Parts: sequence; C-alpha cells; structure tokens
Amino acid sequence: MDKFNGPARLMIVSDLDHTMVDHHDEENLSLLRFNALWEAYYRHNSLLVFSTGRSFTLYKELRKEKPLLTPDITIMSVGTEITYGEAMIPDDGWEQYLNQKWDRNIVMEETANFSQMKLQAESEQRPHKVSFYVEKKKAQEVTTALAERLQNRGLDVKIIYSGGVDLDILPQGAGKGQALAYLLKKFTAEGKRPANTLVCGDSGNDAELFSIPEVYGVMVNNAQEELLQWYKENARDNPKIIHASKKCAAGIIEAIGHFKLGLNKSPRDVMDFSEDKIDNIHPGHEVVKFYMFYERWRRAEVENSEHYMQNLKEVSHPSGTFVHPGGVERSLYECIDAMQKCYGDKQGKNFRLWVDRVSATQIGSDAWLVKFDKWESSGKIYFIYNVGLFFLIILPVGWKEVYS
Repeated sequence: MDKFNGPARLMIVSDLDHTMVDHHDEENLSLLRFNALWEAYYRHNSLLVFSTGRSFTLYKELRKEKPLLTPDITIMSVGTEITYGEAMIPDDGWEQYLNQKWDRNIVMEETANFSQMKLQAESEQRPHKVSFYVEKKKAQEVTTALAERLQNRGLDVKIIYSGGVDLDILPQGAGKGQALAYLLKKFTAEGKRPANTLVCGDSGNDAELFSIPEVYGVMVNNAQEELLQWYKENARDNPKIIHASKKCAAGIIEAIGHFKLGLNKSPRDVMDFSEDKIDNIHPGHEVVKFYMFYERWRRAEVENSEHYMQNLKEVSHPSGTFVHPGGVERSLYECIDAMQKCYGDKQGKNFRLWVDRVSATQIGSDAWLVKFDKWESSGKIYFIYNVGLFFLIILPVGWKEVYS
C-alpha cells in the first residue's frame, strides 16, 4: 500500500454482514455514524479493511444497497482473495500461495458423493473456494467424512461451517485469519506494520481473525452463538477481545473507545460543533462537518435562521473555493447562499448524506486541496453518486458557534 509513508495509525479489519452492516437498521444510521467517524479522523492516516465471506459479485451488490465506504483493502470469499483500493487490484502473491496442495476439480469430484450438500450459486464458487449449504444437524458428520476423503486424495484443505448453513471448502492456507496474517507479515517486511489493528466479527468464519497475535478484537453485541462459544473455549481470558454492548458498526465504534485506539465520537453524534474540540484539525474533518450541517439543514433538523448562514461565512475563508466535477468553480460563500434556498426540502424524507475517500493535499502554508466523493440517499437502496468533488480550503477553518 502506497497510501502514505510509514505505518498506519490504525487498521480496522471488519466483517460486513451483521458486523459493519446492520441489515435490520433501515436507515443505516449505525453505519453512517462509522462512516463520518472514519472520514473525519482516520481516513488520512489509517487503513480500512473489509473481510467478508461474500464473493466479488455479492460484495458489489451490497455496495449498491448499503452506504459502505471504499476500503483500502478487500478480503473476499472467506479469505481466498485479497484486493487493493477502488480498482480492486488482486494480490498475485496470495493467489500463488493458495495454489499449494489445492485442486478444485478433485474437491468437486469428492463433494458429489454427499447428497446432504447443496451447491451454492455460481457467483459464490471461486478459484480457491467451493461453497455449499448443509443443514446444521448434518454438518458435523459431513465435515468429518469429507475432510478424510480429501486428505486421502492428497489435498490439504480447510472446511469452515458458519451461520448454521454455510459450508466453505478452502485451501488450508486460506481463511480470514491467514489473509490478515499475510497482510501483517507483508506490512512488517515493508516497515509499515500498523501501530494498532482492530478486528471485528459476528460469526464462526470470523474466529480466525481473533486468533492473530497482538491484535485487538470486538465481537459485536449481536454475535452468533458459534463465535461466542469459540471465545468461551479459546479466549475468555484475553483482555484484548471484548463482546460489545452495541450492535454492528456501533459496537466497532465502542471498541475504538474501549481500547483507546483513537477518537470514537462520530460527527453524527455532535449536535453542537462548537464543542467538537480536537487537536491537529485535518481538512477532512471540516468537510465531514460541513456536510453534516448540510444534511440537517435540508432535513430541517436545525432552525431556519440567518444566524447559521452568517456563522458559516464567518468561519469560512473568503478565498475558499468549491469545484464541481464538471469544472464549475464557486466560492464557499456562494455555496452557503445557495444552501439557504433548500431549507427543509427533505424534511420527513429518508434523506442522508455521506462522504467517501476524503483525501487532502497541502498546496500552501495555509491552503489545502481536498478531494472526496459525495453520496446522497433518497430511499432504502437508491443512491446518487457524485464523483470527484473537491474543495480548495484555506485554513484556519473553525466551526465555533455554528450551532450556538
């Protein structure tokens, strides 16, 4: 990763379904709270890793349905694929490593002998992963017999059963834990091992993540019994692993605070930004706060007052510029004036806004070029995507008294 020089301040490695993503939270507020926290305080010096059992196809589907940030690294298909960045460039070294003592054709031949196993959709079958559905009451019998048959054929495989239904067959060297261990070894060799790593999960296929030495771990409050049982048998005395009191992304935020890994108060939880005092302000922090106010203004969650607009101008530098993706430039003052006209136009509607991939480049002693993607939602799964928005911010910028 060439995102920045030196080690990451924090690396969060999180499962997606029922860990980062709460499928029962229709407004995705827990996830949006994490998004604001990450982009405001961590994006510029930390790494976000999604580690999911989903295949590439299902991962892309989830990103269309939920307001997920763009991770720096994606580990997919139960740790059999590692990709980097928005372009999802594959790690060739990882693929070569997994080829050892693995033959997908032999796996297919042997599994055909088990009527209890139902092959999952084609999208879930990957070069180093074969996936089935197996009833919970038959899982132990199938797993034991299948492991023996594959070993007799000269393969060295791992069989993972999770969620009370999913059975995945992988190379022995694969898995979420092994993929993370591979990344940490790679970063160490480059002199870039993260200062701290927090792993987050809810099910059996996440257990390996918690077994990696020296990492912090959080089992979200809604963790499944299979993971809690693993914890009871293997790690109940490990002070670096907690069972959060909150669900999904809220549990991850809780763990950041519990382990003192950094700030854990999301800008979405701040109603009065005059009280949002942090040292070493980063331009990304200002962008997140600006759009938090913009969302609340349009939802009529703040008073329709000229006072707010004047305060916004007072804390914005006269030379601050907003550049639209189409190339049109407007001063921040003009943008604030235009904002007045849309007060309350989203009141009572499922309108949310978040920013992704915030990056800042200092171009002067007090000037920064800040690029980001702005997303808006106007329904459960429909998102409007604006690419390449950026500000030219002249610092110092403050938000004192904006909400006073």
